[in-house]
Amino acid sequence: MKAQVQIDLQSALAVHQALAQDEALQGQLVELAGWCLDALRQGGKIFFAGNGGSFADAQHLAAEFVSRLQFDRAPLPSIALGTNSSSMSAIGNDYGYDQVFARELRAMAGPHDVFVPITTSGNSPNILAAVEVARELSIRTMGFTGEGGGHLGDFCPCLRVPSRRTERVQEGHILLGHILCGLVETAYFKG
Repeated sequence: MKAQVQIDLQSALAVHQALAQDEALQGQLVELAGWCLDALRQGGKIFFAGNGGSFADAQHLAAEFVSRLQFDRAPLPSIALGTNSSSMSAIGNDYGYDQVFARELRAMAGPHDVFVPITTSGNSPNILAAVEVARELSIRTMGFTGEGGGHLGDFCPCLRVPSRRTERVQEGHILLGHILCGLVETAYFKG
């Protein structure tokens, strides 16, 4: 078991090291932070969506904006789609599970908002449907996905964590998400 712990730690470190060396990805992250700043300064919101562990990440990152990350400050408007279980079950029942995020986004999003879909595979039908709605509404969208990118990369720019292992991708997503929140928080309040 101890050997497996070492293998897993080295695997995680290798992914983080690859992220630290990927200047193109870092540029995308800075671009996304700029979009978020523009949105917030114009009265917009930051939307997140994901399934399973990515759903938890979407909630976590939205909470970092609404609550705080590095210092006390005013709340920033951010929403994790799908957190209203009554809406989610009604939409899933009436329109199909692939519409749970799309319908909420259509109901709540405005022209100055930003959408950050999170999917390790890049192929989640409900995420792809929400990205289609974001495109229809001209909402800036940048996804978090894994190495392959799946179909998400066909619809929007993506921050691709260089791994095909779900747990490594999710660890990379929360790291990148924390960096994003920190960049936005600092620039918005101390910039």
